[in-house]
Amino acid sequence: MESRKGIVRSMILPVVLLFLGTVVLVSMLGCKTVYSPEADQKLVEEALGRIRIETPPNRNVTRPLVLAHYMPWYEAVVDPDHPENEYFGWHWHMGFFDPYTVGPDGKREIASHYYPLTGPYDSRDPDLIEYQLLLMKMAGIDGVIVDWYGIKDALDYGFIHEATQALFQKIEEAGLKFVVCYEDQTIRHMIDTDYIKSTEAVDHGKEVFSWLEANWFQSPSYVKIEGRPVVMVFGPQYFTSASEWDAIFSGLAVRPYLVTLDAHLENAADTLYPWPPMYLSGGGELSILNVVDYLNGFYAKTNQKEHLIATAFPRFHDIYREAGVGPSYGYLADLAGGTFHVTFIAAVRAVPDIVQIATWNDYGEGTVIEPTEEYGYRDLEYLQEWRKSVEAGFPFSKADLRIPLGVFTLRKQGNTDPRIDQLVSAVFAGQVETARSLAQELGL
Repeated sequence: MESRKGIVRSMILPVVLLFLGTVVLVSMLGCKTVYSPEADQKLVEEALGRIRIETPPNRNVTRPLVLAHYMPWYEAVVDPDHPENEYFGWHWHMGFFDPYTVGPDGKREIASHYYPLTGPYDSRDPDLIEYQLLLMKMAGIDGVIVDWYGIKDALDYGFIHEATQALFQKIEEAGLKFVVCYEDQTIRHMIDTDYIKSTEAVDHGKEVFSWLEANWFQSPSYVKIEGRPVVMVFGPQYFTSASEWDAIFSGLAVRPYLVTLDAHLENAADTLYPWPPMYLSGGGELSILNVVDYLNGFYAKTNQKEHLIATAFPRFHDIYREAGVGPSYGYLADLAGGTFHVTFIAAVRAVPDIVQIATWNDYGEGTVIEPTEEYGYRDLEYLQEWRKSVEAGFPFSKADLRIPLGVFTLRKQGNTDPRIDQLVSAVFAGQVETARSLAQELGL
């Protein structure tokens, strides 16, 4: 039997070779450092050599789940033929940009440095959800971790909940998995807007988790550790004591497996997860070498834990300063894909249960791996190659990743050809040759 160290090494080496064989020039505009391909590669090689992560003694994971951190908060009504009917939610404009106007390049002005291949979209759109899940399935991503704001109709939380429900329903059909990352900061916002009283906070938390238990925790698609549903928290930022979480979980049949953000309520969490450490940037540029030092420290701190959620991320390039909503959190260069490669390799070396990709589609912070005009399918191709390297027979190819956009386009054109549904079903069922044949017939 191959040792854990051998398994980890076999997972990492193809990824390193993939990066070193494919260097792409990406120029970063503005006052940020502009890297050349040679400088990118040299810096990434230095970062790879700087990784110091010991094989954990208590974890034996052959292949971690790869789950994409997903934002379901995008609202849009796109109707170029009737622009008077169009509408774009805050996350597309942030009160500054103008997505209602289409430029000469065919693009709308959105609150991001990056532009989705689909254009701005609505998170509830079934065609959009289908497109995204087809991409995940073909890239070897196992599912999503959804940034979730609860069950109430306060602020935009009702919209986010509706979009999340639509996503999870389709995920079950696609044979993928899902996890909730609960934003308990919602409690403070609901108190500040008089939606609930501070004395009702814990009872509200209990109501939220009772709903989760009744509706999502029972799903075979919901990820569990030791038979317990995994609940991630972005923080916590409001419920900051162990006693509050004990009270919130007290009425549940099975206590959730609580996973908190690094340096948050570590004494009460079952395990932790890291996030891009932009606080180290001081609002300026963060070096990938400093990122590696942070990750080395995090994975050393969690080395003895039986379970772990690791995190990989491609870059950080937020739009907050330009939008006027606040200062930038700082800048972490893409390095022609090198940042994603380095953080993914570090994540895999830690032998986690889950590698969280941060993120699928946070356009405001620029951490997206969803296909964009700027980076195309590069990051999904990377994940697909890694999946092939650790799972013999993984059937999808780079060319297959272009099919979902064609399906999305046909849907938006009103095409009702039954072969489109057949193609989607074939992909979700893993019937690759059938899907390719149908795609060819449809001209995709």
